[in-house]
Amino acid sequence: MARGKSKVRNDGRRGRAARSAARGERSRASLYDEVTATIIGQLEEGVFPWVRPWSKAKAAPGLPHNAVTKRPYSGINILVLWGAVIEGGYPSQDWLTFRQALAAGGCVRKGERGRTIFYADRFTPKDADDGHGREQVESGEEVRSIPFLKRFTVFNAAQCDGLPAGLVSEPAPLPERELHCAAEDLIAASGADFRIGGAQAFYSPSADFVMVPPQPAFHHQIDYYRTALHELGHWTGHRSRLDREQTGRFGSAPYAREELVAELASAFLCAALGIEPTVRHADYLGSWLEVLRADNRAIFKAASQASKAAEFLLQYGAAAKEQAA
Repeated sequence: MARGKSKVRNDGRRGRAARSAARGERSRASLYDEVTATIIGQLEEGVFPWVRPWSKAKAAPGLPHNAVTKRPYSGINILVLWGAVIEGGYPSQDWLTFRQALAAGGCVRKGERGRTIFYADRFTPKDADDGHGREQVESGEEVRSIPFLKRFTVFNAAQCDGLPAGLVSEPAPLPERELHCAAEDLIAASGADFRIGGAQAFYSPSADFVMVPPQPAFHHQIDYYRTALHELGHWTGHRSRLDREQTGRFGSAPYAREELVAELASAFLCAALGIEPTVRHADYLGSWLEVLRADNRAIFKAASQASKAAEFLLQYGAAAKEQAA
């Protein structure tokens, strides 16, 4: 009778272990789907593997690590946190949990969104552990440990306030600028509201200003000028200048046409100024193709408008050169 009860207990343990393992498998599958979907989304948005000519992330290169323990993260967590640094433009690779921020004397700012990282390990059910991670049952079978995957939410140090000095690593200083005098003269002579800073390059038609990241933040500094001239190409299209259609929303045909004009204008200006950039814009390639396939005259019109934009800007450069002489 005792042996029968023991067999029932052992069968029950194995059943619970099997159910727990099944739940663990479903949980891991869900997490894998979630992380994979996130990375696919980043790829589709151009975060990986396409890289902007400047570093959107202000952080120094390196592996993400815990700000308190200094232990580097590994595996999928590296990709998750690298993507978060790029998306947020954070100045460091330092991460910590909500509780770690409080324990360090600081706090996570209200409204900040954390990132989910994962810890994988295995455990053996307590009632099946013989002290060595296994139980030898009467049948001679060995109870196996069960894999699990835990979630943790971490925040970048830049999302926190009040952290003590020295806890977060200092960002690497940017190198000196590599100036191209003719391009600098053209930018200055244009009189455009030209702003340097942040981690995005854009032209605002409503406020009529250009914004580009600092030149030393570009992987190849010469690409700063290609990007600056691209945005100045947009600037020429303002209604007070060449008056191009600039009201199209992102993804629309008018938006793609204006991007194509600015890109061609940048190429024409780079050629005129003797600038050899190392990259070309590719983020609107799909939209450009749609425009060109829908209208066989679109490239002719874009090239014509780009030439006018380039000539509009080059006249400022020529005037500045004459004044300098």
